[in-house]
Formats: sequence, structure tokens, C-alpha cells
Amino acid sequence: MNAEQLKRRHRQRQFVKKTGAYIFLTIGAVTMVGPFLWMVSTSLKNPGDVFSYSKVWWSEWIPTKFVWQNYVQAWHVVPFAKFYLNSIFVSFAITLGQVATSAMAAYSFARLRFPGRDRLFFAYLATMMVPGAVTMIPVFILLEKLGWVDTFKAMILPSMFTAYGTFMLRQFFMTLPRDLEDAAKIDGCSYTGIFWRIILPLSKPALATLTTFTFMGSWMSFMWPLIVMNTHEKFTLPIGLAYFQSLHGTDWTLLMAGSLMMILPILLVFMFNQRFFVEGIKLSGIKG
Repeated sequence: MNAEQLKRRHRQRQFVKKTGAYIFLTIGAVTMVGPFLWMVSTSLKNPGDVFSYSKVWWSEWIPTKFVWQNYVQAWHVVPFAKFYLNSIFVSFAITLGQVATSAMAAYSFARLRFPGRDRLFFAYLATMMVPGAVTMIPVFILLEKLGWVDTFKAMILPSMFTAYGTFMLRQFFMTLPRDLEDAAKIDGCSYTGIFWRIILPLSKPALATLTTFTFMGSWMSFMWPLIVMNTHEKFTLPIGLAYFQSLHGTDWTLLMAGSLMMILPILLVFMFNQRFFVEGIKLSGIKG
């Protein structure tokens, strides 16, 4: 077998591998996008057409008549605007608090030296092994003693601290070169100045990642707001969507319309932070 035949066989193997990879990724993409497309299709149908059967397969996905009124009706059946504002306020407050506290704690554990630092960090990290369901009752009792039940403080303050965010940012801070920090100390910069002017600007990819994860988690949170909130006007969107479900049936068209409007802020946050993800990938590939 000569060199030309070896090259041809190598190209054939590469073609087969790429084709298999593309097929696999296409199947995965269809599997993930399919439920989203069904949600969009259902939100534009009449209630009687949601589970109707047709011999034409595409009519199950493309409505014969687009009912845009479902979005207007979903907005007025429940106080959707109030739920939206509540979710925006709570999610932004939790995200800002988690990113701020995690960044400050991670800076202390990664760049400062003090007695018992590593032991304290491992003790803090051990709290990640405790399931959230175990701490719900003690935290609720504490909030009730403080008189915070049925207030936004009960939803925001317990979620402003996270060991996961501290661990992730600490690992990123430890990869930053200490030369810039030493140069700043020589110039008389304080620890606060180093944190604000050097550490945070260099950590935009990690901060964007934590911001996205935190916002998504707080925006989609259902169990904890359901436990601590009793007033109808203070409910968030996940609880508000439950109003489209009843004991006797579910209005799937309005539920899908409300769900589609609910996920728009998540898409916007992800699209805004995506450029920081790409920047982090580029920086991670720089050597030397």
C-alpha cells in the first residue's frame, strides 16, 4: 500500500468520523429543540386543537390558525405583570447578592493568608453536601421567628450566600498571576483596590458564568417561594403559572404562552453573557 492510498484511507476515516459526529449532534439538537417547538406551537393553537389528531404530520406542529390572542389572555387571566416584576426584582437581588458575596469570599480564600484559611474553606465547602430539603424547615422556623415570612426578604436573603459560587470563583482566582498583584502592592494599592481593579476585571468569564447560573436558578425557583409566600400579589412567575392548572383540567394554550414569555429573560441573560464565555475560552487557550 503506497502513500497515496494511505492518505485516501485516512481522509475516508476522517469523513466517516465527522459524518457520525454531525448525525449524533443533529439528533441531540432535535431532541432538545423539539419540546421548545411544541411549546411554541401549542401557545398559538385553539384549546380544542392541542391534542387533536390529524393524518398530516405537519399539522400537529404548525397550527392552521395562529391564535395570538393567547398571549394577551394569559397576561390578563392572572396578574402576570405583577408576577413578572416580582420575579425580576427577586432574581436580580439574589444574583447580585450571590455574585458579590461569592466574589469577596473567594478572594479571601484564594489570595489572602490567615490562620485556618484552608480548614475554614473546607468546612464551608462541606455545606454543599447537605441537601437543601434538610435545611428548609430550620430556615423557615428562623424566618418565622424574625417575622420575615411572606416578605421578599425571606426569598432573597437565604439565597444570597452559596458555597458553590465561592468554590468556583476561588478556583478561577487562583489561576490569575500574582505578578500584577505584587506590582499593585508596590504601588501602594490596598487589598480592596486589588480586588476591585485587578481581580474582578480579569474574572469577567467566571463572573458571567456564575451570574447566568444564579439568575436561571432564582428565576425558575418554585419550592422555596411557595413555602415562604402567602400573599397573592407577592408570588413569582413559577407559582403564577400554576394558576393555569386546576383540579379538573389544564389550559395548555395559556400555560405554554405564559411559559414562553417566562423564559425570555433567561435567553436575554444568556445571550448577553455569551461573549464573556467566548472570551474565557480564548484566554484559556493562551500559553506562555
